[in-house]
Amino acid sequence: MTSTTVPLRHDSIFRTAMGDETFDRLHPMLQRRFSVGLDSGEACVGRGVMDRIWHGPGFVRPFLKLGATRNILVPRTGRNVPFVIENVPYLDSFGRETVTFVRTFHLPGGPYRFDATMIHSPERDCVLDYLGTHQHLASDLHFSADAHGGLVIRSGEHRFREGPVDVRVPHLVGADAEVRETYDDRTGRFRIRVRVVNRWFGPLFGYEGSFRAAFMAATAHGTRPGLRPIREEARA
Repeated sequence: MTSTTVPLRHDSIFRTAMGDETFDRLHPMLQRRFSVGLDSGEACVGRGVMDRIWHGPGFVRPFLKLGATRNILVPRTGRNVPFVIENVPYLDSFGRETVTFVRTFHLPGGPYRFDATMIHSPERDCVLDYLGTHQHLASDLHFSADAHGGLVIRSGEHRFREGPVDVRVPHLVGADAEVRETYDDRTGRFRIRVRVVNRWFGPLFGYEGSFRAAFMAATAHGTRPGLRPIREEARA
């Protein structure tokens, strides 16, 4: 079982966004996981199983399939799906500390990826989540701690960026994401639940399951080929 010793303080992009008081309310293992960054020098790779990957109504599937061409969302459903998440820090081409959230779901017929790269945006006072292989979509993420030391992440404004275009995604076609992550001391596993919901059409996509995390030196692990996005967006 993984030790739950309180980690040394490291100023990750997530601590910066949450503030010390809120970050310190997280379970110690969540503190360590979200201290991944250049200051801590650690990367984290989680391996586990998603108990369930689900979709909403049938009309959302074409949009999920379109998103999957850029590693955004997952167009398949499944149960007991092997899962890997890679959280690796690096400096992007604009000199910003960035942490990968690359999720790979090993579904029948081949793996599907859901890619994100995160930075702290002082301008927006939050973590900015660039989605997909080309960072065309950017979402504000707001982090908080629940009463039991779990982490809650809720999305805010979404923007589409390509060339000179920089527009807010309308609520009609956009969605609100909520991520809840906890740590189970009994099993030594992180538990995660993700729900993506449109305000008018209801639940669109989500998954829930658990994983164990391995921590390693970020410099030794490195950003393997294909982990970083193909295109990086300068606008925060």
